[in-house]
Amino acid sequence: MNAVLSVVGKDTVGILAAVASKCSEYKANVNDVSQTIIDEYFAMFMVINIDKLTINFNDFVDIMQNLGKDKNLEIHCMHEDIFNLMHKI
Repeated sequence: MNAVLSVVGKDTVGILAAVASKCSEYKANVNDVSQTIIDEYFAMFMVINIDKLTINFNDFVDIMQNLGKDKNLEIHCMHEDIFNLMHKI
């Protein structure tokens, strides 16, 4: 199973490293990353595999949101099934 993680905020050094490290801490494997900087704003999408997640997915979502708050970022994590249903026509 996968999840989609989005990160948006003012660009600073170490955003990708902080998010990837937090994923690694809970055994979420990063499968794909797309990031860009527009002016001083950072935007990133990650597809992460959550098959070996060491905690409940909802707890992981909360942890990632709290990481965002600590770093002045908006971090959202959504199970791929929900993401796909939201974007299905």
